[in-house]
Amino acid sequence: MNRLILITNDDGISSEGLIALARAASRLGEVWVVAPDSQRSAVSHAITLHGTFDVFPAEFPVDGVRAFSCTGTPSDCVRIGALTVLPRKPDAVLSGINKGYNTATDIQYSGTAGAAFEGAFQGCLSIAFSEQARSCHEVSEAYLGDILEELMGRSLLPGQIWNVNFPGCPLAECRGVLYDRTVSEGMFYRDRYRVVEELPGGGVRYEVEGIYNEDAEEGTDFRAVVENYISVGIVNNVG
Repeated sequence: MNRLILITNDDGISSEGLIALARAASRLGEVWVVAPDSQRSAVSHAITLHGTFDVFPAEFPVDGVRAFSCTGTPSDCVRIGALTVLPRKPDAVLSGINKGYNTATDIQYSGTAGAAFEGAFQGCLSIAFSEQARSCHEVSEAYLGDILEELMGRSLLPGQIWNVNFPGCPLAECRGVLYDRTVSEGMFYRDRYRVVEELPGGGVRYEVEGIYNEDAEEGTDFRAVVENYISVGIVNNVG
């Protein structure tokens, strides 16, 4: 039976990272895309339980790929795709390629990782892909196909996903792939909140302000990408 692959993301169905992932995956099986109709970053594993969401057929610039846009969350996309839209449960769920790393403690907020975890909960091999939010995609373009093919052949325990992060450096500066990376306890941005405006009635309007940080433990996903390696590791959720 031909391998059936469901792809989603949290940057929206027009994202170039989603298109690149679909193009690479189409060499390995039959690809269907169910992705948010617009930006849904940082929604974690949220699903729509109160109210409705809509799914529409969508044009997609990769030959042979059937695509649908969804007004729900990335995890909604996986659920409706796996349970309703696709002809059967997919063999694999791929999420990404996200604009920005999903490493360290940022994983808990990630819609990209949340969608992959939903795929794992649906009993599918699931992989999340991210890269630094720069204009240079040389590393992901060079390594994506090989990493995808390798991970699609590996099994995981229930509740686990593969998490892949590509550095945003030029290909000549990439130092290779590091497997078995653990999740760092650190964070790229140490957040604080600044006051934007004092509001009537004693209210205050705040805006998050992140301070960039590269302190990370050896052997972790965070340290790998800081040092221009591709990070590949397993992330656990509730099994």
